[in-house]
Amino acid sequence: MNRRDIIKRFAASSALLALPALAQNNRIVLGQSAAFSGPAAQLGIQMNMGARIAFNAINAAGGINGATIELRTLDDGYEPDRCKANTEKFIKDDVFGLFGYVGTPTCLAALPLVVDAKTPFFGPFTGAEALREPFHRPVFHLRASYYDETGLIVKQLTSLGLKKIAVFYQNDAYGKAGLEGVKRALKALNLEPVALGTVERNTVAVSQAVKDIAASSPDAVVQISAYKSCAAFIREARKAGYGGTFFNVSFVGTQALADELGKEGRGIMVSQVMPFPFSTTTAISREYLDAVHKAGADATPNYSSMEGYLAAKVLAEGLKRAGRNPSREALINGLESIQNASFGGFSVNFGPKEHVASRYVDLSMLTEDGKVRR
Repeated sequence: MNRRDIIKRFAASSALLALPALAQNNRIVLGQSAAFSGPAAQLGIQMNMGARIAFNAINAAGGINGATIELRTLDDGYEPDRCKANTEKFIKDDVFGLFGYVGTPTCLAALPLVVDAKTPFFGPFTGAEALREPFHRPVFHLRASYYDETGLIVKQLTSLGLKKIAVFYQNDAYGKAGLEGVKRALKALNLEPVALGTVERNTVAVSQAVKDIAASSPDAVVQISAYKSCAAFIREARKAGYGGTFFNVSFVGTQALADELGKEGRGIMVSQVMPFPFSTTTAISREYLDAVHKAGADATPNYSSMEGYLAAKVLAEGLKRAGRNPSREALINGLESIQNASFGGFSVNFGPKEHVASRYVDLSMLTEDGKVRR
């Protein structure tokens, strides 16, 4: 073997070593830290279930460019410190990318690690601006922001003449992001919240918040928290005699909230950033419902699962465009090339300086039989 051949072989082996180990051997390994236990567990469970349904179907059809996708999960209980530790482990284990993290405070805890390691971070279940600005090249968002959601909620309420708006929010980065969105939308109309009430993350201690808000007799309460605490607030407020309207943002976990409230959920409004997952009105909904049906009894359609399903499909398209034996840089380039694309009627538009795919927001309402309608 001459010197030139030796150099070529060394360069080839070095390139392989530079790739994440788990992107070799025809496997693309992703890591997901989310709440799989505790008061926010259904958010992680359903997001993961939707993603697995999509990834399993992709793998069964031959994978992506001959490689199968493996989704590894770690439970963070919706606690930032645990999420940070999980992310450190994933990066140490050299996963190819991070996918489907759930929650603003947890994602913010992971963000510095993601940026430092230059690990692709795709489809977090959060609409917080702090994860979008400043721009970080490894981070890609599928969903619209909380500013988009709260803007639509305020527009809907004020168009109905309801201007006395209170905010019940989780006392952390998520709740404060939603509160800021409401304040911004109201300020544009020369209004401000008439009352505020808070709850600590992963608790249902809402009594003081009910007192703080009910005293102002608001027309409506915008809720920025997870399903357990939002359901607890609604029940206590109703018992205290409050008869106004409740609006929630999508992160609440729509079906989980409906399950918590039962008949008491009638008329509760929730903003949505994903296609309606309960009917066949769009191509992506038809595909999703068929996939859920094939997945078996443990899988049920809901917005959180739909988000996981769509996020998995979009990421898979990015991987497809990244080519065989992709690098992380190739995946980022592949995702950025998904421009003005339709995934069964859901528009996705990334670009070199645009890593927020969608601004789509809609409204839904809970019914007394535990279901959701548009």
